Amino acid sequence: MLLSLAIIFLVGLSAAAIFERIGLPRIIGMLGVGIVTSPYVLDLLDPKILGISSELRQIALIIILIKAGLSLNLSDLKKVGRPAVLMSFVPACCEIVGYVDFAPILLGVDRIEAAVMGAVLSAVSPAVVVPRMVKLIEEKWGTGKSIPQMILAGASCDDIFVIVLFSTFVTMAQGGSAKVTDFLNIPISIVLGVLLGAVVGNGLYLLFDRSYQHKHKIRNSTKVIILLGTAFLLMSIETLVKPYIALSGLLAVVAMACVVKLKTDSKVSSRLSEKFGKLWIAAEVMLFILVGAAVDVRYTLSAGGMAVLMIFIALAFRAVGVCLCLLGTELNARERIFCVIAYLPKATVQAAIGSVPLSLGLPCGKIVLSVAVLAILITAPLGAIGIDRSYMRLLDAQK
Repeated sequence: MLLSLAIIFLVGLSAAAIFERIGLPRIIGMLGVGIVTSPYVLDLLDPKILGISSELRQIALIIILIKAGLSLNLSDLKKVGRPAVLMSFVPACCEIVGYVDFAPILLGVDRIEAAVMGAVLSAVSPAVVVPRMVKLIEEKWGTGKSIPQMILAGASCDDIFVIVLFSTFVTMAQGGSAKVTDFLNIPISIVLGVLLGAVVGNGLYLLFDRSYQHKHKIRNSTKVIILLGTAFLLMSIETLVKPYIALSGLLAVVAMACVVKLKTDSKVSSRLSEKFGKLWIAAEVMLFILVGAAVDVRYTLSAGGMAVLMIFIALAFRAVGVCLCLLGTELNARERIFCVIAYLPKATVQAAIGSVPLSLGLPCGKIVLSVAVLAILITAPLGAIGIDRSYMRLLDAQK
């Protein structure tokens, strides 16, 4: 296992640095290392690491979501309100419609199987989008109109919506029927997640503040550990209550961090954000290499050109969905184009659930996994490059 960790950190950081040096996003180098070292190519990673891959990826995602919450200004988020809510489900719905309309023609699946495929493919990747939006917030690009805040909030909710739809469509594909309660789980999950996170965040603030008043000051490094441990607890609560009620652990984590930022001294919250930024250096490498290692490139060969065409048609539907969300806002054409670009990348959700239809024995399982693999390989670099290369041209910097 130690050798695998050495490969992940040393080779991953080296590849990231090389790609950054030649003007490409670091993520491409890390994904490439993950694919090459995966069990499907050179098989260099210890099975024990791969066995806990999903947990390690979740930890990395938690770190960047806490940093996002500590960077997010709630008053800025209130400015965008409606578009942020719409961005959490309208683009995904439009993309699923694209798959339902065109996948039967191009890939030979039926409508329900096309809906399953659309649910797998329509989730935007918070792992790619969130750290970039946090960077824009910190550097004040587009913050005058709260553009990165809107994208960050929408991307955090988008996954919940899509995963609930995925579960519903898989049940239908297996011969079951969809229930109205399945769809009610979406708003319930979001609301309960935010409420739980707000309550816990307020409790942490009282703990930090009371310790300061009693001259038993908690060091910022200790606060980081407490925040991380609490975030892990929130994610565990989601798993524990899942059989009884829907609750979003990821949104609870973001809400907790937002409340801590809102209530604590700005210098303290900025120092905490800085420390989580340093943690993200290691977490990012772990996340994207393990995402790459989950990609079975053998399925890309069986997908063919029609799968690539399907992906780009679906992205066009997604772009239309993003534009619909922005109707009536004061964003100009350049800023709307940036929002479309920021909503392109797929990675984490596709790596996590892309193989589920195949493991369940659905007839569409192999083609769904093939398209999911291709979507990661095409859209993760495309979205990362698009965001990194365009934000200075398309967004205005706030002085």
